[in-house]
Amino acid sequence: MQDKVVINTIKAVLPAVVSIAITKRLADVKKEMNKVLHGKKNGGEISSDLIDAHGMVSVGGGSGFIASSDGLIITNKHVVSDTKAEYSVITSDGTTYPAMILSRDPIYDVAILKINGSGLPVVKLGNAGKLELGESVVTIGNALGIFRNTVSLGIVSGLSRVIVAQADAKSKPQEMRGLIQTDAAINSGNSGGPLVNLDGEVVGINAAIVSGAQNINFAIPINAVKRDLDDLLRFGHIRRPLLGLRFVSVDKNLQEKLSLQIDHGALVMKESPKDFAVVPKGPADKAGIKEGDIIFECNGKKITPENTISDCIEQNRPGDTVHLKILRKGKEYFTKLVLEERR
Repeated sequence: MQDKVVINTIKAVLPAVVSIAITKRLADVKKEMNKVLHGKKNGGEISSDLIDAHGMVSVGGGSGFIASSDGLIITNKHVVSDTKAEYSVITSDGTTYPAMILSRDPIYDVAILKINGSGLPVVKLGNAGKLELGESVVTIGNALGIFRNTVSLGIVSGLSRVIVAQADAKSKPQEMRGLIQTDAAINSGNSGGPLVNLDGEVVGINAAIVSGAQNINFAIPINAVKRDLDDLLRFGHIRRPLLGLRFVSVDKNLQEKLSLQIDHGALVMKESPKDFAVVPKGPADKAGIKEGDIIFECNGKKITPENTISDCIEQNRPGDTVHLKILRKGKEYFTKLVLEERR
């Protein structure tokens, strides 16, 4: 019985899954190769199979899915991170469209592309907050950049996972929070493809695998994407809330090291002598927060390593009021601040 449900789910979603082709100008690729080879000219050969009639070189690929019938495409930010590359979207019927990057999310590994189309098949966006451990899910994508429309079946293995990921050797490590863990296979090239429940709703974007491990893969909850789409349609860009301070998470080790009164919360402090712990004229400054304060509650919830101050802020939008509980020199204070937009 489940086989039939899975097959019907795949049939419903597959038409809206796309492949993303990444190309660069031949001259630019040669320059990059020469830099890698310490400036030696003609040090590397590029296969003619990778060069098209316009002198463009294929340098990679990824996956994505269509979120609106007029051509909004969702994928990972790291799939389209190269600002010097050109991107094309190949739909399930084999049609190729030039793609324009509308936005790259500054926090999440999410990007939104646009192709000129109409009447395109779309996917339903679900709610990752309703996922349960053990629930069956399906991944669809462009595995290894070669095998289009590759399907994998698995279960939700974990929720609200936190990992530090790196797109490639040149990229900076990035902490990714609130992820969906699944044992459904995700391979290189699957990035940006949909993670789908058996109701045919996208609940996540396939984003990361753990090298050297088996059946440990991660997806970004679709809720972050829905907010990005809403921002893009309403404001023309993605809006992220700004708190306006720097902090370090408090745990038992930090409590002992700095002789703090509590073992949880966010200690407001600078990262270097040239930094500000509290950004002048920012939301935290206007609310009277000072260096050395420990914010230990946000909107009525305890601040812990699993529920950081960043998690609390990211659940809100610019213009929202956030209620904080602060410990300062042994005394507890309540304050509220209005979040501003991150620029």
